[in-house]
Amino acid sequence: MSNKVSNWFLYIVRTANQLLYTGITTDVARRLQQHQSGKGAKCLKGHQDLTVVYQIFIGDKSIALKLEYKIKQLSKQKKEALVKNRPNFDELLKLIN
Repeated sequence: MSNKVSNWFLYIVRTANQLLYTGITTDVARRLQQHQSGKGAKCLKGHQDLTVVYQIFIGDKSIALKLEYKIKQLSKQKKEALVKNRPNFDELLKLIN
């Protein structure tokens, strides 16, 4: 069994046509590059002009997955508010508690 430290980030990217996509990764820069090259999320295929508009260190993969799911369920308006307000980790946890 591995004692590997968990280094998960939650991120939100914006496309040129203002779509917001939420994901998790251990390396935001690498993941953004993958999205821009057409690898990864199907809904981002064909969108090369992507900008990371929010990212936060979560640590634990399980928590990151739960937050990603909750954020993906939010309305566009609530996602925009999240990007604008840039909540810290404790504020984000309120989404899953």
